[in-house]
This record gives sequence, structure tokens and C-alpha cells, in this order.
Amino acid sequence: MHLIYTPERQRIAIQKSGRLQKASMDFFTSRGVTFAQNGGSKSLIYPSDNFDIDLLLLRDDDIPEYVRRGVADFGIVGENVLAEKGFDLSVISKLHFGRCKLLVAVPRSSRMRTPEDLEGKRIATSYPKLLTDFLKERGVEASIVPISGSTEITPELDLADAICDIVQTGATLQAHDLVPIFDIMESQAVLVESPVGKQAKQRFLSELRIEKNV
Repeated sequence: MHLIYTPERQRIAIQKSGRLQKASMDFFTSRGVTFAQNGGSKSLIYPSDNFDIDLLLLRDDDIPEYVRRGVADFGIVGENVLAEKGFDLSVISKLHFGRCKLLVAVPRSSRMRTPEDLEGKRIATSYPKLLTDFLKERGVEASIVPISGSTEITPELDLADAICDIVQTGATLQAHDLVPIFDIMESQAVLVESPVGKQAKQRFLSELRIEKNV
């Protein structure tokens, strides 16, 4: 089936897999939105049966770019991803799910406990911009090791002395004998809006009973 996109339909980008995917789907279904999977189980576009809405299933770090360019009218993304990208997108609502912290953790045996203790150390992270900004504010010079995932294993492999990563429960840190020493930011899922104006946007927000709460 070929999906015909019209200006009345709203495209909403959500995470295609990961910690925000199910919660994002639940957010829409709790408001009465139903979806028919389009084009088979591998399709990344889910049209709604009963609303003028299409979900775009994307990598989480691609969502801000799709929204910024107006390809997606709205997006659900973590505040941490939005801050790392550095895009000034309008946040419509904080959604109160996907809560986590971006923090620095070190091996339990380490003596590092403050930001200043990171001076000259190697820090593995998937958030180089946020970590760089944090260290710069505190006048700390460290070597940042960009890693796309699984940062927790880097101290064991002697690739890094510390890590900077998103943590929800802390179970993965414990599994690798790491302890958090300080937080950089708290994060949750937010609904962001494209700067491209459309009259149908307000109707979308009204029909789904979404109120601005930031």
C-alpha cells in the first residue's frame, strides 16, 4: 500500500526501538489513537486508523533533524538527545516518561569523586557535546572518547578511566562495578514541534488533548 501524505495529516517521529518506543506508542493509544501497520512488519511509517496521524519510526538521535526540517511535524524525544544535538526546537509538553540521568561514573576502586578529579582522564561517552560543555564550565581538561554505545565496558578494557552516560536504574553500572559520582542533567521524554507552520497542528494538539506544560 502506498501512503498518500496530505497537509492535513500530521507526521510524528518516535523512536523505532529502545526505551522510549513502547511508552510513546502507549501515549497515543491512551488518547484513543489506533494504528494499522503499513506495508508489513518492517515498515517505518504507521498510519492511524482514526486520526490524521502518521507515526515515523526513527533512530532517536535522528528525530530532532526530521523535526527541524519539517519532515516530521512533531517528535517525541529525550531531553538529553535534544540537548546533545543543540537544536532550538519548541517543546510543547513534557511527557513524564523516559526519566533518566546523564551522569559520570567511575570504577568502584577509583579515587575520582569530583569533576576536578577528571583532569587529564579519559572519559567514554555517547554525549560528547554535553560532556564537553560541562567540563568547560568547570575548567577541567580531559580526553573525551566518543562511543556510540556500551560505554560501561570501556574502563574494563582500559579504553577509558570514566564514563558519561544515560542511566535509568543503575543496574548496568553495578554489573560493571561502576559507581556514579555526579549528575550532568536529568532528562525525560518531551513532545517537540517543527518550526514549519501548519494550521492542522493546533487541531492535532486539541484532538489529542495535549496541553503545553513547559
